Amino acid sequence: MKRNHTMMQFFEWHVNADGAHWKRLSERAPELKKKGIDSVWIPPVTKGSSPEDTGYGIYDLYDLGEFDQKGTVKTKYGSKEELLEAMGICTQNGIAVYVDLVMNHKAGADETERFQVIEVDPNNRTKDISKPFEIEGWTKFDFPGRGNTYSSFKWNHTHFNGTDYDASEGRTGIFRMASNKEGWDDNVDNEFGNYDYLMFTNIDYRKPEVREEMINWGKWMIDTLQCNGFRLDAIKHINHDFIKQFAKEMIKKRGQDFYIVGEFWKPDLASCQNFLDTVDYQIDLFDVSLHYKLHEASLAGKAFDLTTIFNDTLVQTHPTHAVTFVDNHDSQPGEALESWIDDWFKPSAYALILLRQGGYPCVFYGDYYGIGGDNPIPPKQAAIDPLLAARYHHAYGDQVDYFDHPNTIGWVRCGVDEIPHSGCAVIIGNGENGEKRMCVGKERAGQTWYDITGNQEQKLTIEEDGCANFIVKGGSVSVWVEQVQDQEEDEQKQASEV
Repeated sequence: MKRNHTMMQFFEWHVNADGAHWKRLSERAPELKKKGIDSVWIPPVTKGSSPEDTGYGIYDLYDLGEFDQKGTVKTKYGSKEELLEAMGICTQNGIAVYVDLVMNHKAGADETERFQVIEVDPNNRTKDISKPFEIEGWTKFDFPGRGNTYSSFKWNHTHFNGTDYDASEGRTGIFRMASNKEGWDDNVDNEFGNYDYLMFTNIDYRKPEVREEMINWGKWMIDTLQCNGFRLDAIKHINHDFIKQFAKEMIKKRGQDFYIVGEFWKPDLASCQNFLDTVDYQIDLFDVSLHYKLHEASLAGKAFDLTTIFNDTLVQTHPTHAVTFVDNHDSQPGEALESWIDDWFKPSAYALILLRQGGYPCVFYGDYYGIGGDNPIPPKQAAIDPLLAARYHHAYGDQVDYFDHPNTIGWVRCGVDEIPHSGCAVIIGNGENGEKRMCVGKERAGQTWYDITGNQEQKLTIEEDGCANFIVKGGSVSVWVEQVQDQEEDEQKQASEV
């Protein structure tokens, strides 16, 4: 019997720029595996435009912390050697590693070039607001620190279709390359009329040489890192057919088990479903719809009808292609897509992604280890650990929902014979203290169950009919599991058998 899989996003926006993050991963991998985390999504491993760059202002795709470029040899997270060591330690501990790929744009060019552009309306990129004029743009990438090592491909303005800065005038805007008669790529999301352009210099995937170089790079990354999968950044801005082609080529290269998840940041469920259709379901998507439902629930309190929490979410319609998450580096306070789930609801939100059948849940580093920066947020590890334990040891088998009250919902996982003492009863409340009669099976009659979260001190006895009145405090979650003698020793033994 395979145990539940759980991913961790192993970074947040304000991770210290001390070049020691790969070492942190090496140190923490054994502990994470014991907690039931068996995959990590790591930040972009490629050289950014500065030593502090989080990895999304991407400069050189082939520099993994090996060359003296942009004022540093290491990336924000460490050197190539430290990265390879961390990946090896993860592999030894049975943890899959998914590498974040940023393929939409490039930043920090080595030289400027002069070329003609047309300025467009930022709120409607299909609307021109100027005639063609010349700018000086940062579009020439020669990589003097790396030279031709690994790839001799050099980027210039002909490989891009938009940029945002005129160096000659010191002026920002959204400038479309006038030499590109086709305009923006149409095979992208249609927000703002056309959402091909996101930031920096925008890569044009209609150019055959660009496609070839990026696919070669993806294969090089697989060979170099021996990683288990990719997380694809900002894919609603990238030619959707290229994403399909890229995924197909990577899976062909590494095998069917190679895992790919895409960030298609759109709460509109129909758009997500259409995208999955377009890419032939070769990749999974983060469930942005569910994230916004969790955010709304955390703000609305008891006014939110908990029975609707999964309505119009990807995990409800496509449970095998949804990566469920509570928060991430973009939704954390102060970032581009800020939509932070309030503290009071966060344990309930994690229960909703960790303890149900559908979806591939992802725990956020910023929730687990805390957030740094000028406004630090303390870690919630103490609240998340019991939920991870419940997922690893108990959340198996058939699922029976009790979504019958707007302020108190629950569900039962019936357990499986292969995992002793598996099965659990989960109850979540967003109003007053709640109670729900739920049935866990007649074969459990007489068993004592306790709340693994510690939110309830009292214990319950399963009645003759296999049911009990499970309770929850207002604004919290309780996860009821079977009380067995030497519980901790028993669960440690199970962990060692994985």
